[in-house]
Amino acid sequence: MIGSTQTFRPSLLDRTNELTNGTIAWQIAHGETPDAIKNHPLLKGMKIPRTGQTGMVGPTCTKTLLICGDTGFSTTPDGRRGAMLRAYDKATGKDAGAVYMPAPQSGSPMTYMLNGQQYLVVAISGPNYPGELIAYRLPAN
Repeated sequence: MIGSTQTFRPSLLDRTNELTNGTIAWQIAHGETPDAIKNHPLLKGMKIPRTGQTGMVGPTCTKTLLICGDTGFSTTPDGRRGAMLRAYDKATGKDAGAVYMPAPQSGSPMTYMLNGQQYLVVAISGPNYPGELIAYRLPAN
């Protein structure tokens, strides 16, 4: 055998259950495929679908969204190293948007209202990145 075997279990953290009957309403691989998988020499030339990332992280909900940050660093399409804070439509699981964070989520986010505007605060940190809190203002619907 040439190369090495790597076991990778994606995070299927983002899923919702139908509370009336217990069935899974939707689920999605949370986060992009890690750089170590995308850039592995044995996978060169292969199209790797979105696998998500391993780890546990706390989500939060708004009236229409499930919001959760990536658990690890990765390289964004524009070349920045960091993580994404992702929003999913609560009803369908479809991607509703994502914003860049300089480090992965390291604590459960919280949301609050101030003067009619909703805000989300996320704790982030990682290797060689000290912990900090980032606040985002959610767009008005």
